[in-house]
Amino acid sequence: MDWLTHQIFPGGKFLGVAWSIWVVIGWLGNAAFSLRFLIQWYATEKKKRVVVPTIFWWLSLSGSLLFLIYALQRRDWVFIFAYAFNWIPYIRNLIIHSRHEDAHVDCPGCGKSCPPESNFCASCGAKLPGRERGVA
Repeated sequence: MDWLTHQIFPGGKFLGVAWSIWVVIGWLGNAAFSLRFLIQWYATEKKKRVVVPTIFWWLSLSGSLLFLIYALQRRDWVFIFAYAFNWIPYIRNLIIHSRHEDAHVDCPGCGKSCPPESNFCASCGAKLPGRERGVA
């Protein structure tokens, strides 16, 4: 099998990289971090305001953990320390997103999701149910 690999990939490398499972894990972490930027950018452009979608935090968490696994395998303590605690704010932000999404109310007029503190739908202006004065 090694002979075949060297026939397909001269010097045992593809794109100048000697591939292993650890290199793949490192590149997957890199891909997750890069993809989160593109997704956040797309969501912001689509809504014409700054938006951080939930997938951003999932990609941040997965990319951070993949980088941490890669760094642990390499025993690179600078790299390990850089990713050892990133998961804390990512998980916290996922919890906050979850609580915030659960609190949204669907508009009876147009069906759009409205923030929990809204009295009226931003899309159609309809009064939201249960939003009378003093009612949460």
